[in-house]
Amino acid sequence: MVENFKGDIFSKIIENTLAKGKIICFDEFQVTDVADALILQRLFTGLMEEGAVIVATSNRPPKDLYLNGIQRDRFLPFISLLEEKMNIASMWHSNTDYRLIKAENKALGLYFIGHKSKSAFNVLFERVLKQSRPITVKINAQGREIIVPQASLEYGVARFSFDDLCRKPKGASDYLAIGENFHTVFIEDVPVLKMVDVNPVRRLILLVDSMYECQVKLIVHAETNPDGIFQVDLENQYCDESFAFDRTRSRLEEMRSDDYLRKRW
Repeated sequence: MVENFKGDIFSKIIENTLAKGKIICFDEFQVTDVADALILQRLFTGLMEEGAVIVATSNRPPKDLYLNGIQRDRFLPFISLLEEKMNIASMWHSNTDYRLIKAENKALGLYFIGHKSKSAFNVLFERVLKQSRPITVKINAQGREIIVPQASLEYGVARFSFDDLCRKPKGASDYLAIGENFHTVFIEDVPVLKMVDVNPVRRLILLVDSMYECQVKLIVHAETNPDGIFQVDLENQYCDESFAFDRTRSRLEEMRSDDYLRKRW
């Protein structure tokens, strides 16, 4: 953090960042609004000018970053800088999603589809709690209070509805707090989502990423399989959320794999 600093805040952030190391990695790099675009342009430009080595992964090549965004013309010099200064390696020529390879040996009974499977979902929740009664608990996320409607602190298990997690104002810090407090999380009633649900879609992407990072065992009850959760029309097939949700689908599949489930929380 930069406190009580007067002057160009970017120069101070760049100085503090480079004091920790010259090689900087950005995973899942994307740009979704004009404010982010301009901030990233100044940040990357300053880092590169000071000799930083930047490694990034993204669902898009530089030329497609912030595609069709508002005032994108102000972002184009940054794209030129990326293409000039960075070596770009494309994975689009590969037909293999390596996360799905890990998911080939799937554990059964971790992803429930449709109304008929709800009773089995409930039975598994009761079994994991060893027939104990769940309670409502509160956890802290950077000063924010998160209500967990059904939980067992003894067994490290929590249960939420999709609406609890993705239709209310929650962010990455909230999801990480959940992942740090519970090794197993049940999520029920995940619907089919369209572009009109873009905010819940973004939260679901963040939620799955956070659970994955915390190595949480995620047990889902949904209207359809992971491939069908987020449905976009031809007009929106190249939107950032569509690209980002490809990762979410893959992670939902991988999180059912034996390799993932063997990881320690």
